[in-house]
Amino acid sequence: MFEESKPEEHHTVDDDNQPEEGEIVTGDVIDTSSSSSASVEKHPLEHSWTFWFDDPAAKSKRTAWGSSMRPIYTFSTVEDFWSLYNNIHKPGKLANGADFYCFKKEIEPKWEDPVCANGGKWTMTFPRSRSDNPWLFTLLAMIGEQFDHGDDICGAVVNVRSRGDKISLWTKNAANESSQMSIGKQWKEFLDSNENIGFIFHDDAQKLDRNAKNKYSA
Repeated sequence: MFEESKPEEHHTVDDDNQPEEGEIVTGDVIDTSSSSSASVEKHPLEHSWTFWFDDPAAKSKRTAWGSSMRPIYTFSTVEDFWSLYNNIHKPGKLANGADFYCFKKEIEPKWEDPVCANGGKWTMTFPRSRSDNPWLFTLLAMIGEQFDHGDDICGAVVNVRSRGDKISLWTKNAANESSQMSIGKQWKEFLDSNENIGFIFHDDAQKLDRNAKNKYSA
């Protein structure tokens, strides 16, 4: 479905208008879910999704975590996704320390969000600048509702770090072990990964930080 619906050339931008390294896009927040075109038939997604970006240049140790995070774009069709995806930097082009999120609309990618509060996350690690394809495949599986327990998924994030990139899949009901295990196993299948991955409760991560232990593994 997604491969056949990729945008044509007129959806891309000129090189002169491409964002600089470390940025996502230029311009203000745009909600594409309200856009329409009489000449182009669009294929709606089951959910609307929002891209969020946490710019490392805006982060400060003196400010609360997440205060520099901002929504970038909201999309609700296959065509809008590809139009946006083709005009934003991939993880390999982002500056060290950047965090790029894709979450269901109205869910903020924060532990404090009511939908995320009782959840957790699966995490995979990748060598620096090797997360572009896994990130795309994660997005396609997520917004394409390929998971059997897709209703339990909040969104995904890619963390760009010098020691290696991380992609995490956030869920909303960490205590439901069968649901989390299904999501973790399917995610590995979609990415054709043999890596042993772990699931951490958000509550443990808040209390123990880096000392939080995996509750599930797949």
